[in-house]
Amino acid sequence: MKTTINAKNLTLSEVHRLFGFEKHYTNSFTSLLSLEDLTEHEQQEVTQIREDFDDYISTDRVSEGLVKALTTFPLMRLAGFYRRPIKISLEQDLAEISIEDEDTIIKGRFDILAVNRIKPIRSHTYFFVLIIESKNSGINALMGLSQLLTYAYQNLKYQDTIWDLTTNGMHYQFRQYSGGQ
Repeated sequence: MKTTINAKNLTLSEVHRLFGFEKHYTNSFTSLLSLEDLTEHEQQEVTQIREDFDDYISTDRVSEGLVKALTTFPLMRLAGFYRRPIKISLEQDLAEISIEDEDTIIKGRFDILAVNRIKPIRSHTYFFVLIIESKNSGINALMGLSQLLTYAYQNLKYQDTIWDLTTNGMHYQFRQYSGGQ
């Protein structure tokens, strides 16, 4: 009999065991990214996003949905994620992942998925640009990491790297996963 697990209930050690992931640390993404300095306008926008979030967090915990609305969505707009060729999907079901040795099926939902819609890696599977998992402000942002690893697992068979972001509005964890763990 197969066991079905929701991806959000997996621990990080379970994900590492089920998918064979290994940790590799780097001090910086600088060698992987070529980032330009923020313009004055972009800096003003980032400051406004921080002030808007601070206004909410100063009076109460901020829900997951509000974290997305106040921080993640404005930052994605600022970074150009709403423009072609990127396509954003929200709360999209994750196709089932079957773990043969474990007799286990994992299901879940992406909070936010950004794909390159003009670069398919096989029919109906697009190149994952970024996966985002948001948590409410009272939860450690790292709590979304096991979900993101699970979501990345399937596509790492078809592309070399996947980037992700976990956030609770106050802390941001940006990671890169490479195939062939």
